[in-house]
Amino acid sequence: MKNFKDMLHKYAKLAVDIGVNIQKNQTLVINSPIECAEFTRLMAESAYKSGAKNVEVMWHDESLALIKYLNAPEESFKEFPEWQIKRLNDLVEKNAAFISIAASNPDLLKEADPNKIAISNKTKSTALKDYSNHIMKNDVAWCVISVPTKAWSKKVFSNSDENEAVEKLWNNIFKIVRADRDDPIKAWEKHIENNDKKVDFLNNHRFKNLHYKSKDTDLTIELPKDHIWCGCGEYNKAGTYFVANIPTEEVFTLPLKNGVNGKVKSTKPLNFNGNLINDFTLTFKDGKVIDFSCSEGYESLKKLLQMDEGSSYLGEVALVPFDSPISNSNIIFYNTLFDENASCHLAFGKAYSSCLKNNDKLTLEETKKLGANDSLVHVDFMVGSPDLDIIGETHSGEKIQVFKNGNWAF
Repeated sequence: MKNFKDMLHKYAKLAVDIGVNIQKNQTLVINSPIECAEFTRLMAESAYKSGAKNVEVMWHDESLALIKYLNAPEESFKEFPEWQIKRLNDLVEKNAAFISIAASNPDLLKEADPNKIAISNKTKSTALKDYSNHIMKNDVAWCVISVPTKAWSKKVFSNSDENEAVEKLWNNIFKIVRADRDDPIKAWEKHIENNDKKVDFLNNHRFKNLHYKSKDTDLTIELPKDHIWCGCGEYNKAGTYFVANIPTEEVFTLPLKNGVNGKVKSTKPLNFNGNLINDFTLTFKDGKVIDFSCSEGYESLKKLLQMDEGSSYLGEVALVPFDSPISNSNIIFYNTLFDENASCHLAFGKAYSSCLKNNDKLTLEETKKLGANDSLVHVDFMVGSPDLDIIGETHSGEKIQVFKNGNWAF
């Protein structure tokens, strides 16, 4: 293994300089588990060296969250601190950049009351709806990364002891995010260039619909007439280019809300707020999930689909080749940031309005009229497999193979 400390610094620099592309005199906000404090400090140091004026950290503690779920009354989950809402909206207004570390314990809330979890999720999503809208419209630069924690590492490498599991996860993350390269920044620039070629192909063809077909899936997804495919990076309102996910292998757009029909089966577990949802099949009619089955996490999936009117519709369509770095690791990460970039995926809930033409001039109601779904949630789930074929149909009726046996067909 290359020098661990050197790769830590390279990874921190990637998050700051490629992820949010921090600008001179800008504020960086880091949302971090307390267990990831060491890496958070490295990102703060890197941000200051790159010209940041200030770094604010919003700490959270999973153990305290679990204590609350197991002991607090249900009523307490209906409250959300007003000061947090005001602070986040103020930071957006001042064009801060936002980095979040996604490293939750997949089994954290296994014993918690699902009703409390559902109430808490809805309360938080409702309170932070304006903030979430700014993020999903790319008004500001934002990035999600991940850092090994003991519980997460042990879930991924269950046959290893805790320290060995953490080391293994670090090794894999360094490789996947290209922090093990001599020049990770150049490696990412090359990766973005290659990804952009796929984006151009899809935008040039302007498909009317995509037909997904595999052993367990037969699904047709219509796309809004004014949809746009996006890739690794995008521009925020201030014109700063940023990469929202590190790692990322996807090319994505939004579906037409009422234009999804057929059946699709998940191909990887979904970690939803501390509960695993596994081996689930969804049936869609006119965009809505009208039936579902599940081998694990049935109540969690049910609560997710019942979160609000839009949570049972789709908000994202993302294409990821089966032959990709994360998929080729043959590891189930139990972390959506990684697992979604190993597999074609879809998302329940809110659509990215940035995937519509002239999105910066559109109101929320106008995006809805164009076919974009709205919801308090946006939850990705994986559907890619080595036998997945995807056929794109243009508005003139031409059919073009987009994916063949799980990989790009062009």
